[in-house]
Amino acid sequence: MLFPQFRAILVERVFTECGVVHIVARTLDGTASCPDCELPSSHVHSRYERRLADTPVGDQPVVIALTVRRLYCDNALCGRRTFVEQVAGLTFRYGRRTQASGRVLAIVAVALAGRAGARLAAVLQTRVSRTTLLRAIMALPDPLWAVPKVLGVDDFATRRGHHYGTVLIDCETGRPLDLLPGRDASTLAGWLREHPGAEIICRDRASAYTRAIKEAAPDAVEVADRWHLLQNLAGAVEKTCHQHRACLRKRVDEVTSRIPEAPPLMQLPLHELPRTPIMERTRHRHADVQKLVAAGWTISAIARRLHLDRKTVRRFRDTDLDQLLASANERQPAGVLEPFKPYLNTRFTESLGQVSGSRLFLEICERGYRGSRQVVRKHLTALRAGNAEPIRADVPSPRKITSWIMRPQDSLPPELERRLLDVRIACPDIARACDLARAFAELLRHRRGFLLTEWIRQAEQDAPKPISGFAGFLRQDLAAVTAGLTLHWSSGIVEGHVNRVKTLKRAMYGRASFGLLRTRILLTP
Repeated sequence: MLFPQFRAILVERVFTECGVVHIVARTLDGTASCPDCELPSSHVHSRYERRLADTPVGDQPVVIALTVRRLYCDNALCGRRTFVEQVAGLTFRYGRRTQASGRVLAIVAVALAGRAGARLAAVLQTRVSRTTLLRAIMALPDPLWAVPKVLGVDDFATRRGHHYGTVLIDCETGRPLDLLPGRDASTLAGWLREHPGAEIICRDRASAYTRAIKEAAPDAVEVADRWHLLQNLAGAVEKTCHQHRACLRKRVDEVTSRIPEAPPLMQLPLHELPRTPIMERTRHRHADVQKLVAAGWTISAIARRLHLDRKTVRRFRDTDLDQLLASANERQPAGVLEPFKPYLNTRFTESLGQVSGSRLFLEICERGYRGSRQVVRKHLTALRAGNAEPIRADVPSPRKITSWIMRPQDSLPPELERRLLDVRIACPDIARACDLARAFAELLRHRRGFLLTEWIRQAEQDAPKPISGFAGFLRQDLAAVTAGLTLHWSSGIVEGHVNRVKTLKRAMYGRASFGLLRTRILLTP
């Protein structure tokens, strides 16, 4: 019961030596079948001893010294004259370990591959090299599968920017089917011809996969992935916000100019730009460029001398120093005190500069300030010296505006909804992009693909250029996008397997072959 693999052998002796359990055994007398003609034979040619590594017992490695027989094949028509008997469940041809030990090492190899697997095997009292584990992986057969009804296709990078592959997934069961070395149309088309039968194919917006499906599986229904559609739409919205950032700046300036300011009760010193490291670097770089330009150096020569890009040299040559310093000052990150500076400046002028920093610190803490007292004192010192930084207008970034637009409207907090309303008032184009983006998101979330054509028509009529370009891109792939906005199938499970491919690829540190990566992907549960 404890060692069922020993039923077909006779154990003669068991002893322990140097921390290793040794089992001396021999095969039982009887007949054995020829591996070629399967004719039973009991005609003994000779005997010899095989040494097999077995699974450990009691945290001790086990070695089996098994005496086996070499038998004659009595079939005159068989090409094999002699053969060695094999013990079912224990030995296999040319094996130097038992079948149980081989199965354990195969599982370790699939999970951890080379060096990491060898380290774990040593803990399990089975010392093997990394190459042995890699050979064990590559000797495993591919799992059996049938062509699925719903097939998922996506690409992954074996070396980003240089080499890519294609992963194929059964979307119904979530099992990986195959990995292809490439993401071009011919690679996928060849696979689809060899494995016909897929009725629905989920893919992203890659044009190569579209061509391959139309060429090799024209009857299959293509389903464009919904997540990629939202991602492309978000990119178009963000581009629109970038193009109309001047409208947002103008709106903020107008609102700021209408805010009544407290009458200055004292004359503050003139503002001076802070002497921060970036400001000093800008001054020195401008002086160096102007000096070399005056000496007759070319832009390329100056770029090589100062280790700068040619566009950077041209900008420092053609732009005034004041404008460069103002641009550098705007790049300074806004601190935690920034929203409270208008209040501090007003209180400072009302008190003729006599208010204490501790008192102002307590006042802004009541209004939500969470910074340190030292930051407030530093700002007041800058006000008295006349070198305080100007208060930046609160203009949200294009990415932040895009995040407000792409979120479901009922999940947006009231404060963000108010700020988004200010943005919509500031720029009609952004407001139109917001309306169209939210309408498309509603079509996608509620599977209203039958309204897609009307949405594309509206977007192509009066939408900003990035949104109308996105609509034209949808029209080129109208059938697949409509299916993606109608059917419940998507490439979500495929994206999960792509992440698993990345994890296994990085675990092998990029030194393994594509064949090894493919085997581990297909065999890893």
